[in-house]
Amino acid sequence: MRISAKALALASALLWGGGVAFTALIHLAVPSYGAAFLNFVGSIYPGFHAGRSFGDALVGVGYALLDGFVGGLIFAWLYNLFVPQSQ
Repeated sequence: MRISAKALALASALLWGGGVAFTALIHLAVPSYGAAFLNFVGSIYPGFHAGRSFGDALVGVGYALLDGFVGGLIFAWLYNLFVPQSQ
């Protein structure tokens, strides 16, 4: 059974983007929460700094949404590549 690449890409984007958004928003209120995670994410995404501003959080969420979408799309494409064709 093949998987919908669009559906998996959207689900992955929402899951990863939501995770980064959740962590970044809590980090704005409680600076010690998720600092190591956000620094790690900041080391991967150019232009994203794990600062304490709403703009920084938006940049990180934007990158995470794009990254999740592309990752989900590639995963679905690879999955469908190895699924045998129906008879």
